[in-house]
Amino acid sequence: MADTVLSSGSGAGRSSDLYRAVWRWHFYAGLIALPFLILLAVTGALYLFKDEIDGLVHRDVKSVAVQSSAPAAPTSLVDAALSARPGTVTKYVPPADPTVSAEVGIKTAAGEKISVFVNPYDRRVLGDIPDKGTVIWIVRQLHSLSYFGPIANGLIEIVGGWTILLVGTGVYLWWPRQRGSDGQTGGVVTVRGRPEQRMFWRDLHAVTGIVAGFFILFLAITGMPWSVFWGSYVNEWANGTNYGYPTGVYVGVPMSGQRMSDTGPTSWSLEQAQIPQSSSHGDGHGAAGHGDGHGAGAGDGAITLDAAVRVFDQLGLAKGYAVNPPDGPTGVYTATVYPDDLSRQRIVHIDQYTGKPLIDMSFADFGPLGKSLEWGINVHMGQEFGVANQLVMLVVSTAIIVMSVSAAVMWWKRRPKGSLGVPPLPRDRAVLRGVVTILAVGGVVFPLVGASLLVMLLLDWLFTRRPRVPVRA
Repeated sequence: MADTVLSSGSGAGRSSDLYRAVWRWHFYAGLIALPFLILLAVTGALYLFKDEIDGLVHRDVKSVAVQSSAPAAPTSLVDAALSARPGTVTKYVPPADPTVSAEVGIKTAAGEKISVFVNPYDRRVLGDIPDKGTVIWIVRQLHSLSYFGPIANGLIEIVGGWTILLVGTGVYLWWPRQRGSDGQTGGVVTVRGRPEQRMFWRDLHAVTGIVAGFFILFLAITGMPWSVFWGSYVNEWANGTNYGYPTGVYVGVPMSGQRMSDTGPTSWSLEQAQIPQSSSHGDGHGAAGHGDGHGAGAGDGAITLDAAVRVFDQLGLAKGYAVNPPDGPTGVYTATVYPDDLSRQRIVHIDQYTGKPLIDMSFADFGPLGKSLEWGINVHMGQEFGVANQLVMLVVSTAIIVMSVSAAVMWWKRRPKGSLGVPPLPRDRAVLRGVVTILAVGGVVFPLVGASLLVMLLLDWLFTRRPRVPVRA
């Protein structure tokens, strides 16, 4: 399609070479990022209310009526789950409060992983859901694009990087220059015109962007740790100790080759953390009790799940924690809890024979980088500041949708017939090279973004080789 050259009748600021160069790459950034940003905004808005949505959609298996009788013991509830769905226990989640069912993770003989929900009062099995098969887990996979495989997940890094460039170039294009110098606020903080006019959509896009720009930048940066390429390497670098725990959290504890990410969802900072080992043999005289076969592979003489849960309760873990049983004779009981309140985030491994804590780590034990990243992720997910956090991020998600739609409408109204409507080249090509050099810094920091930048440079060069059609702005 033909490239375009706009007439210079739109003011000195618009006709400047730098403005044209920035506008051109703002257009390219939007071309790449905006289609995905709509999906991210919608799924992100839904995920903000994950507890509410899951509680409503799956209330038939997750909610129970409070009864006067005491809840049954964990092993009894596990027995009920195994009677309904035979297999190997991989997880047990005690009821977080009197109105919630107990959850038992089971791996069937066919290799299927499911979560079975049991009424803690009468041991009645309420139903089961495939592991990571809740509505909100599907939303989460869509949000990260991992639903479509690892290659699609890599697009998150590209979209995140181009979103950062989109915000930076957008702020430059919004900057008032002449419009705000005489006290006029049209297009700066107010929206002019009517919906049938391009000016209305341009102002709506610009004003919404400048109000939400900081938050969009924050979301883009804090979303990067989940990216398949950059996020993985930064995770390994940030957790570069031998065991993935800070010095002092583990002392003389033998470690297995298994990592926390192998057992199930965990916090970003603990994905590389290794799981410790229990003593090589049990003597059947652990202080907390004897084994009963409910573990995924517990050794003879291992303490019961009931005893393990008592130990975790005595250690004061926040309600809602999950317990992974020992994996083999040297495995450990592991309890993890990731509540909205970061200060209560915790992971505890105990010896399967003695019930003795081997590693007990909380958010306070993270290093400065880990704390910063976890805080950013928690805010990103709408958890750190309660309902206020959810509402602010919901407004930002809505703003992203408004900006994406207004950009599409604005482009459609400006776009010449038979052309992609790429903004004009600057008269001084050196200015364009300068802007590209600045953008390349982001490409160095985020390699996949850099690769996509090279592709866009090639396409831009191809566009400049085509005949140019003069059009009016």
